[in-house]
Order: sequence, then C-alpha cells, then structure tokens
Amino acid sequence: MKYLLYICLGLFLVNCTPKVAEQVQEQPATDNKAWRAQAPEAAPARAIKMGEYNVFDLDNGLKVIVVENHKLPRVSYQLSLRNLPVMEGDQVGYQGFAGSLMSRGTSTKSKADIDKAIDFIGASMNTSPNGVFGSSLTKHQDKLLSIMTDVLYNPSFPQEEFEKLKTQALSGIQTAKTDPNTMAGNVASVVNYGTNHPYGEVQTEETLNNIQLDNCVAYYETYFKPNNAYLTIVGDITPEQAKSTAMKYFGGWEAGDVPEHNYEMPSKPSGPRVCIANKDGAVQSVIRITYPVELKPGSEGVMAASVMNSILGGGIFSGRLMQNLREDKAYTYGARSSLSSDRLVGSFNASASVRNEVTDSSVHEFIYEMERIANEPVDEADLQLAKNSMGGGFARSLESPQTIARFARNIVRYNLPQDYYETYLSRLEAITVADIQNAAKTFVTPGNANIVVVGSKDDIAENLMQYDGDGEIEYFDAFGKKLDPNAAAIPPGVTAETVITNYLNAIGGMDKIKGLNTMELHYSMAIMGQDMKVDIYKKAPNKMAMTIGNATMVMQESKFDGTTAYAGAMGQGQTATEGPVFDQVKNQAPMFNQLNYLGDEYSIELKSIEDVDGASCYKVAVTHPDGTVSTEFYDVKSNLLIREVATQEAGPGNVMTITQDYKDYKEVEGGITLPHKNVTTGAMPVPIEMIATSLKVNSEVDDSMFVIE
Repeated sequence: MKYLLYICLGLFLVNCTPKVAEQVQEQPATDNKAWRAQAPEAAPARAIKMGEYNVFDLDNGLKVIVVENHKLPRVSYQLSLRNLPVMEGDQVGYQGFAGSLMSRGTSTKSKADIDKAIDFIGASMNTSPNGVFGSSLTKHQDKLLSIMTDVLYNPSFPQEEFEKLKTQALSGIQTAKTDPNTMAGNVASVVNYGTNHPYGEVQTEETLNNIQLDNCVAYYETYFKPNNAYLTIVGDITPEQAKSTAMKYFGGWEAGDVPEHNYEMPSKPSGPRVCIANKDGAVQSVIRITYPVELKPGSEGVMAASVMNSILGGGIFSGRLMQNLREDKAYTYGARSSLSSDRLVGSFNASASVRNEVTDSSVHEFIYEMERIANEPVDEADLQLAKNSMGGGFARSLESPQTIARFARNIVRYNLPQDYYETYLSRLEAITVADIQNAAKTFVTPGNANIVVVGSKDDIAENLMQYDGDGEIEYFDAFGKKLDPNAAAIPPGVTAETVITNYLNAIGGMDKIKGLNTMELHYSMAIMGQDMKVDIYKKAPNKMAMTIGNATMVMQESKFDGTTAYAGAMGQGQTATEGPVFDQVKNQAPMFNQLNYLGDEYSIELKSIEDVDGASCYKVAVTHPDGTVSTEFYDVKSNLLIREVATQEAGPGNVMTITQDYKDYKEVEGGITLPHKNVTTGAMPVPIEMIATSLKVNSEVDDSMFVIE
C-alpha cells in the first residue's frame, strides 16, 4: 500500500535581498602607481594584555577563578568539573540525563518553581553533566546563587522528569537513524577511538532503554565534589567580594574521593580505510576523512598545527579545500578541515557533502590537498593571510570577559605558562613556512586515515574501493555498529517478484486486494505541539482524496479524480494533468501500488538482504513510471513492508530523502492487514508519527469526495 511520502504543513519563503552599496574611492592622481604593487610590511606583533584575573582555593578544594569586569552590572558563575570523561558502557546517555535532571527538581522545588524563580529575576541557569552555569544582574546574584546551590546540593531526580527526558531522547534517536551528518559522526567516533574509549561510545535506542534513574543519581553523587571542580566568576564583582560570596555559598560543600580514569591512546589505521554507512535513496554523500592525533592543549607545535589547518581548510574561505572542491570543482557548497587538541586525544577531520556522482572524485581531491600541504612548502602570502585571520579573531575574542575567563581556566587546568595567551600574537607571527610543513607532516596523514562516507552504497561503493588500503570496504550502521555485507545471501529462487507476491499474500491475498472497492484511512499525529489529523479516501480503480489539518482548518490537500491531480497547501494549490505534481499525486491513488509492480509500468530489482532495526529484510529497488526510484524493505520472516525510502524535491536544488517505517500491523474488517503506526523521518526536523484512529475497507465513499473544483 502506498502511504504519504512527505508531509508539508505550509511553506514560508522569506526573501531577504539586502542592498549592498559598493563604495569606490578614487586614488590620488599620480604618474607613479608603484605604491599599489606591494602591500605594506606587517608591523611587529603587539603585546596583549589579557586582563586581570585572580585564583584562590577554598578549604574544601574548590578552585575559584575571578575575572573582574564592571562594564555591565552583571555577574556569572560557572561551575565546571575537572575529571576526565567517564565510560558509560551499555547505558550511554545517563550522564547527560543526570546533568539535565539536576535543574528539574530539588527537595523543596519543582521544575516549574525553579524556572519561575529564575525568570522572576531575569536570570539564566542551566545544568549539564559537566557542571552548572548561572548569570544575573549583580543586584540579584544572591537570589541566583540560592537557586544554583539548591540545584547543586539538593537535586531530587524526579522520576517523571526522567521519563520525559527518555522519551525525548528516543525521539531524537529516530532522527539520528537517517540524518547523514549524525551517522557520519557516530561512525567516525567508533572507528577513530574504538568502543573501549569514552569518545568512541555512541548513544543508541538500546543504551537509552538500559538507563535507570539510579545511574544518574550515582554519577551525580560520585563526581559533583568541590575538590573536582572549578568555579569561574565573571563580571561586576571584586576579588574580595567574590571570595566572600564563594565562601558563603560553596564553602560548606563537602569534599570527597573522586575516581581517576586512564585510557589508552587510540591509534590511526595502518593504511587508508574506507568505512561506509549506507543511506538508501540519498542523492548526496557526507564525506569525513578523520583519525585521532596526539595533540594536547598548550603542547609544542599546537600553534603551527593550528595555522597549518587554517591554510588547509580551517575557518577562512580561502582554505585550500574550499577553493578546490567548491570554487574550482563545484563539488560542494563547503569543504573544511579541523585539527583539535584535547587532554585525552585530539582529532583531524576534513569534511564535505557532495553529489553521489562526484563522491570518489571528492575523496581524491581531499587526499590531493592533504598530501600537497605536507609535501610542498606553502606560499608566504597564504601563511600571512592565515596569521592575519587568526590574529584578528583572537584580538576580537578578548573583548568578551567570558573569553578571559576561559583562558584563565585553561591556564589553570592545563598548567600553561602564565603568559601563554599574552604572547599569542608574537608566537603566531613567529610561525614560518618550515613550521607549517613540519606540522603537516606530523598531523596530516591521508595514508593512515579513516575515510568515512555516508550515502547510497549502491551508487558510491564500487568507485570508493580504490581508496581502501586493503581493497575491502567496511560497512557500518547509523550508530557505528560494524556490519557483515556477506552475512545474508539471497536464497535461491527468491526474486523481487516473489517478495512482492509474498507481501500481497501476507496482507490478505490477491483475491481480497483486487476485490477492494474503497479504503477509508484516518490518522492522528502531533507536530510542533499541534494535534493534527490525516484523512485519506480511495476508490477503485484510481481515485484518491487526502487532507491534513487540525480541528479548525485544512493545511494540505490533494486529490486525484482518475485523470486530473490537485495539490494545495495553506489555501493555495494547482491542478495538473501531467508533470511532477500530477505524478506525485497519482502515485498516492492506488490502494496497493505493489499490485502494479508486477505489471509492465514498473521495474523492480531485488538488491540484497539487509538489517533494518534488527530485522532481516529484502531490499527491493522500485523504478516508477516517471523514472524516480524508491527503495522498499520487506521483512524476511513476516513478508510485510516495514520501510520505504524515497527522494522528494523541496525547492530548487534541494532534495529530501524521506524514510517511512510501517509498524503495528493489524487485521481490519474485511481480512486486510494494515500498519496502524507510520513513522516518517526526513520531512521535518523531528520524526512524525501517524497513529491510526480508524481504518476501513469497502465502506461507503461518495464520488463527490474526489471532485476537483
């Protein structure tokens, strides 16, 4: 049966066309224009005065950092834990829950009470697994700190809030299954760090379901200790006032033992390694060339490495990756790289989203630029441009007192020299071409990289084989679980035609399906807090009417009367007798499109057996009469359709991949088995769940339902 491939609740286009006036200033008349030929020499790097900050310890071990700034009558308090990341095992996600739950109730206040108290004084406050942050006007800081410390010392971890967080997280997991950037991040984490490292842990539906409230409480009780924390105070406060305030609100916090954690340094692959996460129907590939690097904050070479990455593909538009893949080849809107330092393990990443047909060519260009920066000295002009960009960004950042606070905390946390940031510009200016090449040889190693690609494996895998050192691509699911592409072979005699026939038999049989005269389908769903309903009417041989709306208005409507199609949204629509709109609506009209798959209009191909949420499924590629291709997955055991993937244009140059999962199959009156829950992802930022409220076959449906006016 063909259900909705997309749900559109209205399209709002905002055209912002700013008028840019180009100002042309005439140069002084002169016969000698040699002054234009050479840029002025750069002045020596200015000395930077980072700003005053004070550091002191309370008796309980809490280290306090104070940055005084009286420009505005505001003050902020940032409590940050010191410990290294903690492994979560088969309960990945509980630390995030623990951090969120701290502000969702205390022994004396509910979440609503806390939110109301914060709003009343115009303050802000949030909690995380790494600490607590609050900010308010100076005159309200005592009220703010009373709330903050209540949250810090007396969290009640209410069960009902825990369940809400779990439900929200599980909804996010549904989106993560089909979001290519999330998929790429998950696979990169696993292949870079391994599952025995905290950076290699990936949250899944299984790990979320394993989380118990006790895990959250235990994390809080173990790590939220004053001797395991920094308190950074920034704003309209003197060091003396800060010390008195810290003693008043944090001096009675009891210290305790905190476990120490040690992890082995992850290693790069011994050769280039191609890792594919399949996304059926994708018209683009997300490429991420990545690997771990040993680069700690403040270590020798970190400055040269940062400048080198800026030239290769950092934040500046003139980066080589951007100029190559976007400006020269037009493969992508953006190609960038990052090289991050970290007290455990750093990482290199180079990434872009590209069209399927240029995926292998894009990988080639990434590798070319990575090899070039390591093997060829960079131009002095490129080096100076990167220095200017980084120096300007650094100078602008000093305007924020929060930056000064972060720098001060870094000096304490990483045991950096006291003048580490004050000498930033002079150290930056001292970087040479040779330093850049040495950094590139050390940190840019395409021959030992994980080449992670998320896309349609049927379209990209064969051409990517050449970049794998062993000539054998590895496959992963959306959460970084390694898959065996040879685990399930298609049994002899099974074809696309037998899969479709078995499906039709499983939902009622050919005779019953061909004997259907009408179908009446009603669903409920919630979108962005609104209760919505979907009503679909079908009548043999090929009439259809569908509306989507709420209790007061219809937001989307489509009809097909057998010869003409209509599609409208938010009061505007169009009729068509041919073209994309006609094809789109017409494809919704058959009661079960699978009946037509067995005819001459459609082409079907059985591609493989693949895992879909733990179920082995036959993967069938369907080529429609209009030339579009969708992919359908039929459960090997039940023969039922459980997933459909198709692409949908969403405006000029924008194509969405829509995934529909069909669940909760039940037999309705008339002996037809239909799914009572449909989950659509890709059409909106969050999954859309359609729950059946009434499904009928062979009911009375008047022809007036299908009239197009």
